[in-house]
Amino acid sequence: MLRYLPFLLVLALWIYAFIDVLNTPEKEVRNLPKVAWVIIVLLFGEVLLGPIAWFVAGRPRRTPAHGGGGGSFSPGGRRGGGWVAPDDNPDFLKSLDDEGRKKDQTDQKDEEPGSDGPK
Repeated sequence: MLRYLPFLLVLALWIYAFIDVLNTPEKEVRNLPKVAWVIIVLLFGEVLLGPIAWFVAGRPRRTPAHGGGGGSFSPGGRRGGGWVAPDDNPDFLKSLDDEGRKKDQTDQKDEEPGSDGPK
């Protein structure tokens, strides 16, 4: 079983690079058109030249605006409009407040003036 490990690792890297090329938007691919990178990864995948070339020369660089890289997290300073956790998203928190107010208003309407609680 251990003798198959190198083959499986090469296959996994080849598949990962191929899927990464396909999922990368055309305008973010560097140095060559996306179709050329697909062909390179497919043709030279078994000797690792294609996937390595993709990761070194074709894959877009990850910047903090795209969600990669280091640095401190600052939800207010995001330029790329990337994903924000729900507890850091002001729109989501506002929608929760609005739902709570609507529920309170409905509960007040359901109560009768002389009773101990809601119906």
